[in-house]
Amino acid sequence: MKSDHQAQASSEGPIVQLTGVNKHYGALHVLNGINLEVTKGEVVVILGPSGSGKSTLCRAINRLETIDEGTIKIDGKTLPEEGKALANLRADVGMVFQSFNLFAHKSILENVTLGPMKVKGMKKDEAKKLAMQLLERVGVANQAGKLPAQLSGGQQQRVAIARALAMKPKVMLFDEPTSALDPEMINEVLDTMVGLAKEGMTMLVVTHEMGFARKAADRVIFMADGQIVEQATPEEFFTNPKSDRAKDFLGKLITNH
Repeated sequence: MKSDHQAQASSEGPIVQLTGVNKHYGALHVLNGINLEVTKGEVVVILGPSGSGKSTLCRAINRLETIDEGTIKIDGKTLPEEGKALANLRADVGMVFQSFNLFAHKSILENVTLGPMKVKGMKKDEAKKLAMQLLERVGVANQAGKLPAQLSGGQQQRVAIARALAMKPKVMLFDEPTSALDPEMINEVLDTMVGLAKEGMTMLVVTHEMGFARKAADRVIFMADGQIVEQATPEEFFTNPKSDRAKDFLGKLITNH
């Protein structure tokens, strides 16, 4: 199924393209010569030990982190430095973080309608209708009138996913979306993400959840020391990792669980 739309996508060019991306924090080389392409409808999961550059890579794609060298293109357009053009391009990239970043004093419904109205100029009724459809899709429509603090962490994270979807992004970035959640809430968020993947949403996911990587990823990218060390299908990566770093990483996971 996936190979069909990947074949069709390759003629359109990648949705996300990083070429020769470098970033330093002082002496630390956090992103070291990153080249990466994500095609339409592809689900790419980024794995690696802490400090490998995974989150920095994710945040650079949305220009929440600046880069020192290289180019990042979204759907063929280079990310502008700042200003309105950046805001417009950013609207094409949905982002879900560890912390839910919802507006505490606004209702769930208002949190989801705000972006489409402010950035896309959508009429209030239309934005409300879209928001309710999305809240329904992530399973929290019955919480629409509440404030974020009245919801569980898992529910808040699903609202954050709905809010990102409301902008009709071309790609969704997830930066450790379940790491701040209690164990019993992790699956409700992962299930929502698996649903999105099945619907053909282009996704780049930084996570520690190996089950999700096995179930939903088309491709696993393994990073260490700011570099992409290897990439493969989940099946290949988990059963036959090529690099010592990946073998070590997977070995530690098995002993920790």
